[in-house]
Amino acid sequence: ALALAQYECQFVSAWQNKVMDDGEVRALLTPESLTLLEDTEPPATSDQVVALVTALRKVGHPQERVRAVVNQLVLRKKATAKFGDFAKRLLFTQEGLEQATRLAVASHHAGRFQSAGITSVADCGCGIGGDSFAFAGLGLRVLALEQDAATAALASYNLAPFPLVTVEQADATNQDFSDVEALWIDPARRTNSHRLSNPDDWLPSLTWVFEMATKKPAGIKLAPGMDRNLIPADMEAQWVSHQGDVVELVLWSGVLHREGITRSALVMNFRGSQEISAPADSPDQPVGPLQKYLYEPDGAVIRARLIGAVAREMNGSMLDSSIAYFSSATRHTSPLVQGFRIIETVPYTTKNVESLVARADLGQLEIKKRGIDVDPAELRGTLALTGRGEATLILTRVKGVKTAILAKRIDSVGENVAGADEEGKHQG
Repeated sequence: ALALAQYECQFVSAWQNKVMDDGEVRALLTPESLTLLEDTEPPATSDQVVALVTALRKVGHPQERVRAVVNQLVLRKKATAKFGDFAKRLLFTQEGLEQATRLAVASHHAGRFQSAGITSVADCGCGIGGDSFAFAGLGLRVLALEQDAATAALASYNLAPFPLVTVEQADATNQDFSDVEALWIDPARRTNSHRLSNPDDWLPSLTWVFEMATKKPAGIKLAPGMDRNLIPADMEAQWVSHQGDVVELVLWSGVLHREGITRSALVMNFRGSQEISAPADSPDQPVGPLQKYLYEPDGAVIRARLIGAVAREMNGSMLDSSIAYFSSATRHTSPLVQGFRIIETVPYTTKNVESLVARADLGQLEIKKRGIDVDPAELRGTLALTGRGEATLILTRVKGVKTAILAKRIDSVGENVAGADEEGKHQG
């Protein structure tokens, strides 16, 4: 507690006058506010938020302090999904939390640097410090740069436990990186709520980013839907998904680029973590008959265009030349796919689907679709779900023919059905 108090005094002295333009952060960065933050239980409901504000004002805390502390408690609760128990000691802004890398994914980034033998890295555009937190956790020396004063102040607080981290409020494009071995760059692609569509308008610009990646090994964090034509041929492009969400595309250069690989997909979910990689986009398997099992590749596999590679590993064939489903005679469980055992198929019509579902005696039905223009919610309203079973209805095309497939998930316990790259589905 004494060490924390001493740090807080030093922290406030160093940063408070730099954040004059952000009243809430300035109100938060005082010993009184930080102490109150640590001593207050976070509210669990909106009613508790109101009650907490009233209670804190009643005992004499000024309005600015109450607002800053209560907002921080609410953000910490939201941050648990990304940072786990570490969220309880970190400081956030709403924008900083939204843009922060999930800790499990940041740990993967840090592992790439460590595996390549790199011991020091500059985090260019560190935000609240999520990736730097993971770098430092593996013992890397980190120079964390953030141009916004308020965000840099919070990053400094969050990274204070790590003596090998230096946080600077600075523009990365004006820095001398001779003292670090590698770069981690997450260019800002928004101004307030406005998305910047031109890569030259990003901060820093993509042109500068790619130039720096030729001078030092670099990891470049980008949106997973970035124009593939912009990806340099001499970099490894890795799409990453976490718990069903495709969260990023990372380009790796220098020693961070693994030899012989230009495309990779890393999937982390309840089944575990698995990666598939290839020297180039993988051609799809030929279209074949619908067999005993149907597989849907994870969104990262689809984005990386490695569906064919996964299908070949599982002895599968595509259902249709334009659909990201494949079928196999053998059962597979893998983080790379969601698997289904086929029960029955019928040509797709509303009448056929109603009959199919009625025969199955179902009480719960998940509806997924690819390649058929149908509103799952409207379709559900026509179905009698009064039974006791549960299943998945997959509406798709098989060799160009619209088909309804009733199936059971291969492993349904804890299954995340909110795949980020699905064309659409409805769960109930």
